[in-house]
Amino acid sequence: MRRSPQTLPPDYFTDLYAANPDPWDFTTSPYEHAKYDATLAALGRETYPEALEVGCSIGVLTRRLADRCAGLLALDVAETALDAARARCAACPHVAFRRAAVPAEWPPGRFDLVVLSEVLYFFTPDDLARIAERLVAALKPGGEVILVHWHGETNFPLSADAAVETLIDLTRGALEPDRRGRTERYRLDVLRAPA
Repeated sequence: MRRSPQTLPPDYFTDLYAANPDPWDFTTSPYEHAKYDATLAALGRETYPEALEVGCSIGVLTRRLADRCAGLLALDVAETALDAARARCAACPHVAFRRAAVPAEWPPGRFDLVVLSEVLYFFTPDDLARIAERLVAALKPGGEVILVHWHGETNFPLSADAAVETLIDLTRGALEPDRRGRTERYRLDVLRAPA
């Protein structure tokens, strides 16, 4: 399978949601629900004052993260997905949504938690380097980064393993791997900034 030579553009996702409002079956898939359970179980704290979710899609994980965060900013490039996420999290006034294409539109501020779930392999190594810089600058002391990625075959710019290992290498010295796990279908890594 030939990989995309460039970071997937916003139009890719806009078209995807136009064709199917839940293109990855986030609301119905037992796999997704089990992965969300594992993601929440990997969090090192009960609550986080400020959190960032990059690539929130239709907000299924966002809604669950909202219970663990005093403030949560969720980003996506597709306005249709953000509309669904806003509706899903309507009862959570501490959750804010923004249309943004990282790394160019990384939000200001510093965070105790950054969630990058099923997004890193959409980027080229050059864009991952920019994400790594922004991530290191945006994380508060003792902050955590959660990386969760399906490791099956895709035509995305990078495989899950290549994307995650690249980010880990790029942030080495500033962020350290805290936990690493792998199931038959996905890998889950937790990075931590020094306290």
